[in-house]
Amino acid sequence: LSRILFRPRILIDVSKIDMATTVLGFKISMPIMIAPTAMQKMAHPEGEYATARAASAAGTIMTLSSWATSSVEEVASTGPGIRFFQLYVYKDRNVVAQLVRRAEKAGFKAIALTVDTPRLGRREADIKNRFVLPPFLNLKNFEGLDLGKMDQANDSGLASYVAGQIDRTLSWKDVKWLQTITSLPILVKGVLTAEDARLAVQNGAAGIIVSNHGARQLDYVPATISALEEVVKAAQGVSCIL
Repeated sequence: LSRILFRPRILIDVSKIDMATTVLGFKISMPIMIAPTAMQKMAHPEGEYATARAASAAGTIMTLSSWATSSVEEVASTGPGIRFFQLYVYKDRNVVAQLVRRAEKAGFKAIALTVDTPRLGRREADIKNRFVLPPFLNLKNFEGLDLGKMDQANDSGLASYVAGQIDRTLSWKDVKWLQTITSLPILVKGVLTAEDARLAVQNGAAGIIVSNHGARQLDYVPATISALEEVVKAAQGVSCIL
């Protein structure tokens, strides 16, 4: 970030400052949103409940992870707020369709389709720690579907879970498929190049989330802020979120 410099403009009336903006037509108080973060109850007992309340109080958008430790219905029960739903595509498309319908029914306003994780990156800390969810937590959106628990593994329980459940055939055709099962706008999350930004636009994406998955997915990719300019130029006016 030390290489990214501001270009200050001067002689602008700043006696009143309004940071409000719109995303997909939804007005928010500032150009800052809450990105999807899985398993928040590992950090605090209230987990996604507290995040949802905080986002609403701040007047901005929360995106709930598929792998949340609170369900879409539970997050909706915290009160009003603009919320998007981040989606991983499972091999069982009936599960995906059911989850999208639940998010829609719970009042979520968009689907953020994660596209950069057909195979999980080699997360060495997870392997070293043999990461698995604590026994008192599960992936709440998949409770009752035999998909909510991670089993212990010799390396990473999460890596084993992803290998067993996530659809590696995911491609641009699936953006079109999602549009047939929901009226919600589709954001494509995980774009880092102009080429993919143009394909996202061509395939009907309502927006693009420039993301390298917290730099945990693939070595030797650019920082997202470095990729932002080429993606925005190629997106032809489609909303881009960093």
